[in-house]
Formats: sequence, C-alpha cells, structure tokens
Amino acid sequence: MRWLLHWILNAIVLLIVAHFVQGFEINSFISALIAVVVIGLLNSTLGLLLKFVTLPLGILSFGLFFLLINAVILKLSSMFVPGFSVANWKAAFLGAVALAVLHLVFGLLGLKKKPANA
Repeated sequence: MRWLLHWILNAIVLLIVAHFVQGFEINSFISALIAVVVIGLLNSTLGLLLKFVTLPLGILSFGLFFLLINAVILKLSSMFVPGFSVANWKAAFLGAVALAVLHLVFGLLGLKKKPANA
C-alpha cells in the first residue's frame, strides 16, 4: 500500500516540476504515472550502470555529475512515454535538479518511503 502512495507522490512531484520548468511538459496525471514507472525502470537499469561507470567522476564532482545522468534518464524516458516531453537538455537538467530538490524536501518531511528494517 505504501508503494502506491510513493508512486502517486512521485507523479505529483513530476507534475509540479512540469509546472515550473519551461520545456518540461506532462499532458495528464496518467502520463505522469507512466513516466514515473519508466523513469524508475531506466534509473534502476541504465542509470545504475552509468553511475557505476562514472563513479570516479561523480566523487570528484561531489555527486553533481549524477544530476547529468538523471537528466539523460529524463530525456530518454520522454522518448518512450506519450504525453511526457522534455524539449531540450537545459530543461532535462533543470528538471533533474528540481526533482532532486523536491525529493530532498519530501524526504525531510518524512513523506518518502522508509527502509523495511527501520
């Protein structure tokens, strides 16, 4: 049940980002839900591989390089989800930054999923 709330919350966060970042567009809530699934799948496969391969660069940049990888994942996922588009790389990067900030805020508020053993 908690995963459903997490999924819906991530879709709402995506809609908020689309409202504020120019060039980052989502047509409907259903598109946002599908986009969250696709972003999650790409992030857990390709994103994980890219982050592993570029780990030294990520460490040298204090993790800021991983925002670029998240931008790549957002841009790539927009190719697969109808109703979700990222116009350019600037919008993808700003969207990745906005998503990271909003996830940090929601995490601090306790709205993010807690580990099972905690």
